[in-house]
Amino acid sequence: MKAISTYFIAFVTGLSVLSISSCKKALQETPYSFYSPENFYKNESDAKAAINGVYAELYTYDLYLQPFWNITILDDDHVSGADWFLGTTGAGNPQAYFGWQAPWIGCYTIIARANTVLENVPSITNMDADVKKRILGEAYFLRGWAYFQLVQLYGGVPIRLKALSAENPEVNVPRATVKETYDVIISDFKSAETNLFPLGHPKAGEAGRVNQGVAKAFLAKTYLTMASGAATGNVTVRGGTDNGYYTYAKNIVAGHEGMDSKALYTLARDKAAEVISSNLYALTPSWKDLWSIAGRNNKEQMWELQSLAGTAFINNLSAYFPARSTFGQGAVWTTNNHYNDYDIEDKRVLDGITHNYTTLQGTNIFYPFAQSALYKVVNGVTYNNSNTATSERAYTIKYSAVADPTVANSDAFFPLLRYSEVLLMYAEAENEVNGATTAAYDALNTVRFRSFPTTGTPAVPVPAAYAPTGMTPEQFRSYVLAERARELNLEGIRRFDLIRWGIYLQVMNKIGTGQNNISKVRARKNLLLPLPLNELNSNKAIGGKNNLDW
Repeated sequence: MKAISTYFIAFVTGLSVLSISSCKKALQETPYSFYSPENFYKNESDAKAAINGVYAELYTYDLYLQPFWNITILDDDHVSGADWFLGTTGAGNPQAYFGWQAPWIGCYTIIARANTVLENVPSITNMDADVKKRILGEAYFLRGWAYFQLVQLYGGVPIRLKALSAENPEVNVPRATVKETYDVIISDFKSAETNLFPLGHPKAGEAGRVNQGVAKAFLAKTYLTMASGAATGNVTVRGGTDNGYYTYAKNIVAGHEGMDSKALYTLARDKAAEVISSNLYALTPSWKDLWSIAGRNNKEQMWELQSLAGTAFINNLSAYFPARSTFGQGAVWTTNNHYNDYDIEDKRVLDGITHNYTTLQGTNIFYPFAQSALYKVVNGVTYNNSNTATSERAYTIKYSAVADPTVANSDAFFPLLRYSEVLLMYAEAENEVNGATTAAYDALNTVRFRSFPTTGTPAVPVPAAYAPTGMTPEQFRSYVLAERARELNLEGIRRFDLIRWGIYLQVMNKIGTGQNNISKVRARKNLLLPLPLNELNSNKAIGGKNNLDW
């Protein structure tokens, strides 16, 4: 396995490993500190170690070891699970979760480390010029990525573009507006795009690093988020207690007032089109193979969180999401209502949901009860299902392909960007600019065709694979939002989609109490997370004022 690099990074709390070049090769590198840059940034190895330290924060209990995916995945209309796990963030009560302050801390740690790289790497003379350029591009990207997460989770935030030092000692920084925060994000992603190399370039870096295509895609995603937040109109969503179709008048997202939605959608469409026309990325033909160990770091998985069993770079995704887990059964699953939003021929449920499994205690279970003719008896084995809320669990396969499923912390890879999302971003943006054009349909159907069987000679997708023809722009908008939910289920996308479209509160409260008695009731305060107490107390420029109603 080749992953991000082969360096140890020492931080204040100790050592943290970013990756290794071989699963069998032990690491023996000199530890470095971010706190003595004048003694550290001497050569190319130092620069590589420093940028690896920025990536390394993704693997901590601030971010993807658990808190970040917990907060972003568990809080939407399509997720259910054990009440002992979803009873905090999953029930709209994030402050009861131990990691509620972690995303702020993790993102600002990335920002601080990226600032140090950007300030010190340019002065290194003893290194390859292209590698220097790439490292600076990675630092710009990761800083922009961190601010992008912050503005979505907290609104406008303090902007820190220089490392704290004797020359820059100011810790009291006021909150920027949402627009000002987006300006920084766009600037950083553009700088990343300029400095990074495309996929396949000999200097683009190892698997797990961001490249030019990733920067372009996140720039498109930023424009798309701003555009939808500023858009007006209606959105139809399937949901509620009866899984019916409900049309909501969208709200303009706070801070997006006055933004030019159509102009931003044009920028989003054009940047997504650059990624598509590069022909460097492609959908994995098999949905099931996409989530296998062999499917990691393929041309669809544009940016994946690299993990490796036996190192510090692990997470506990495989303990919570797969059907069989260290808990006996997984603690998170997709709702029955969302399962029913897929066509019966859709491989995203045929192959992407676990229909037959054996718990750690040895109990054979099938899902769903309504399709017992298909799944009750398979290969001579009889499976059981009591047709109750506790037994009807649609477990995803997305995080089950790990080296050792018997350990709580393992090497599950997490998708940070997939090419299918780029296609859906293009479809959404093109529709908002020009309506449901052939180009918008082509991008949408490209994603759908992968998930359906074919028929005839020459082979063509079955009729169910095609999105309905003749949709109005509003219908197409709603369909793409639903398709994003089907394609990107349990990947930390749905909550952000509902919020950027200004329908999060309406959709969640239409459910009320969801499957397994998980509360979906939400108030205005749930649109943003509360600022951490340490930030409120230490940053005097904020004045102790938290987000709305917190």
